[in-house]
Amino acid sequence: MALAPLNLTDEDKLQLAKMANTLRFLCADMVQRANSGHPGAPMGLADIATILSLYLKLDPANPSWLNRDRVIFSGGHASALVYSLLHVWGFEISKEDLMQFRQLDSKTPGHPEYKHTPGVEITTGPLGQGIANAVGMAFASKYAQNLLGKELISHNVFCFCGDGDLQEGISYEACSLAGLHNLENLVVIYDSNGISIEGAVQKAFNEDIKGRFISQGWEVLECDGHNFSSINTALVRAINAKKPSIIIATTTIGKGALSLEGNHKTHGTPLGGDIIAQAKSALGFESSAEFIISDDVALRFLNVKEVGALAHYEWQKLLTPDTQALIDSMLDTSNITYPTYQKGQSIATRVSNGEILNAIATSLKGFLGGSADLAPSNNTELKGEQDFPNGRNMHFGIREHAMGAICNGIANYGLFLPFCATFFVFSDYLTPSIRVASLMKTRVMYVFTHDSIGVGEDGATHQPIEHLSHFRAMPNLLVFRPCDANENIACWQVALQHHTPSAFVLSRQNLEVVCDSPNTEAVAKGGYILQESTLDSQNPKLTLLASGSEVKLALDSQQALEQQGIATRVVSVPCFELLLAQDRAYKQKLFGTSKVMAIEAARGLEWYVFADDVVGMESFGASGKGETLFARFGFSVDNVVQRAKALCL
Repeated sequence: MALAPLNLTDEDKLQLAKMANTLRFLCADMVQRANSGHPGAPMGLADIATILSLYLKLDPANPSWLNRDRVIFSGGHASALVYSLLHVWGFEISKEDLMQFRQLDSKTPGHPEYKHTPGVEITTGPLGQGIANAVGMAFASKYAQNLLGKELISHNVFCFCGDGDLQEGISYEACSLAGLHNLENLVVIYDSNGISIEGAVQKAFNEDIKGRFISQGWEVLECDGHNFSSINTALVRAINAKKPSIIIATTTIGKGALSLEGNHKTHGTPLGGDIIAQAKSALGFESSAEFIISDDVALRFLNVKEVGALAHYEWQKLLTPDTQALIDSMLDTSNITYPTYQKGQSIATRVSNGEILNAIATSLKGFLGGSADLAPSNNTELKGEQDFPNGRNMHFGIREHAMGAICNGIANYGLFLPFCATFFVFSDYLTPSIRVASLMKTRVMYVFTHDSIGVGEDGATHQPIEHLSHFRAMPNLLVFRPCDANENIACWQVALQHHTPSAFVLSRQNLEVVCDSPNTEAVAKGGYILQESTLDSQNPKLTLLASGSEVKLALDSQQALEQQGIATRVVSVPCFELLLAQDRAYKQKLFGTSKVMAIEAARGLEWYVFADDVVGMESFGASGKGETLFARFGFSVDNVVQRAKALCL
């Protein structure tokens, strides 16, 4: 049934103006007290946020309720408005929290942070991310609707964005996919105020936004962002649309700030006490009072809480035991049956990983994802599954950046564990999204294949030699580089036990299976003794550390070194971060008093935390057969033995 717009009387509009101005001055007061922040966008969006409050379905007492509407501010610089709204809607954000805006350890940091502030759906700040996150949540809701039905999944995804978001390329990538999949519950509200930090937006941006979104299959609506009737009509039409919709709302940055209205300086600078006092007086507020919310305004905004609580109650009555059981089982990892691999078998870790993905998907109904047009190479197709939205195979196209941010939205939706894939060298294109996932500790699984110079003939442009170091430096991200198929299984078992994002860095070329079986307990420590010295297992002279394809080289080098009387231990390090986190006693057990050498076909400077010497890449790669390149760049038994003897003798 189509939603009918509210009939706004003149009395209603007066009340709405009072509500909107209350939001404006809450935001201005927050920024002023902090002497830091962005008043312009919050003040410009206050009228639209007030009208949106009339149509929202949220339950602040149960902020993770599955069928709630999602509200995302892609421009994190509107955070003062986010916190003001959460406060007046009834979330656990007090007036004292508003007064602590941007202060250390407050609930109201400079940009919205997921799991830090109740009611914040996703961490935003880097422009364009939030739009792609909203697309991801709309993706998730569309698949959830196919699983659970339209009665149980009937919410909307609202996203506020600005000129900066639409200039970032990620927004074009994500909105293209939203149009392709006709994500009809997605409503983007574009704060078109014509101002950016440097001044008029037209200095650098004059696109036909309406034409752009029409071409992408969107419903495009326009409104005066300070006219309540215009906003109301556009918003209801957007909610009723049968395709994703964008409302181009013409607004004035710093609305209500008197002489500073429309001035680019309001974007990121406090207005000043005098201007705020004069503005309050001009709009009928007490000029000297701060953080004021009148009783009538408070009661009207709290209607969001009351409506949402009722909607949640009615929704719970629709849940059957079978449906609840399905929801509860979506991420149950207890019954996964993994493939088996025999020692001596030869198989690329990208290939074994594809088999592992399918094993996980068989048991884990909430496991879904896809590749940036590389599924045949990444081995990420889920066999027997249809394509999204009828199945769990997602085709992101050549849109790595949006792919990462969409997966963040899918993960934060609450039902699903998403994975996404590309060649490791192209991880650069989704690094900003991986960073945000790591900030949030959101579980997204990244599959990166073609992990080294072993890529071969494609050459240096496709050979990621610096990327491992980059991602290992990122807090909260677990980077797994398994040496073979069995270690690959153990890496997945460990990753599924952690509530953080994980990356699997996998070989293009076949690797011999050197592990007897998956050793989850050992892999959970990040590094473990794979092969002890036969000459002196208690006090070897040398310890070789390696990951991925270089573990076999370490084993072969160990054999050659021991033949020359150098007692050598081999430690496989599938996850550098987990090893780094172990206590001193465990590291002492691995290394003892021996010399330590690391071997990895990557830049590898981080290995010096443990190692006395590193056989790594000191340049970019080259075009040639993989085995030839390994020899060229020193990844040979002869070179390892020579370097080891120089280190030990």
